[in-house]
Amino acid sequence: MAEDSHLQRPAPMALPPLPPVPDTAGQETGAASVELSRFRSELSELRSRMSEHRTDLSEFRTSLSQHRTDLSEHRTDLSGERTEMSMRRTGMSIQRTRMSADRTLMSVQRTSLSLIGFGFTLYQTFDKLHDMGTIRSSAAPRNFGAALIVLGILLLVGGISRHLQFAFQLRHVRAELKEAGLVHGEMDYPVSLTLITSILLLAIGVLAITGIVFHIEVFGA
Repeated sequence: MAEDSHLQRPAPMALPPLPPVPDTAGQETGAASVELSRFRSELSELRSRMSEHRTDLSEFRTSLSQHRTDLSEHRTDLSGERTEMSMRRTGMSIQRTRMSADRTLMSVQRTSLSLIGFGFTLYQTFDKLHDMGTIRSSAAPRNFGAALIVLGILLLVGGISRHLQFAFQLRHVRAELKEAGLVHGEMDYPVSLTLITSILLLAIGVLAITGIVFHIEVFGA
């Protein structure tokens, strides 16, 4: 903020010595009146100079007070901007937390997909080899494949449950912050495609293990 010229403090006033009181004893009335009038004029001039200096000091104090008021308003504006930025950062943090939860579910989804896919492939491979008479018994590897599918399903169920629980908690916290005026809440939560994909993958896993248990060709011959 540029410095105002009115904020220059007036220089201290060098007070001249008081004029001596004239001694009118023994003087004529006219001469004594002239001496006293001159003395009063000198005192009046001194008072005028002091009054001007007080006026300058008063103007300086007024300008300084106005400057302090302007600074206070400027600080208030800055505080409001910081509050606004803090609210928006909090809102974006909530969105980043939600996307992080989606990424966590995607990690669970990838692991579960690997288990289900590998287990189903292992089961089908040894089952076909057994049907062709290449191997005598395929119970152990087929059971192992089925166990991998079940493990993938359980992992996916746990991941979906934890994701839903965390999403509900995050929505509740966001609603409380919005009600308290700490966030704007302008952005709504979009539909989680990761959650939808996980539910579809869970359905595929359940169909796969159902076909294995009941010997049903779920995905064709």
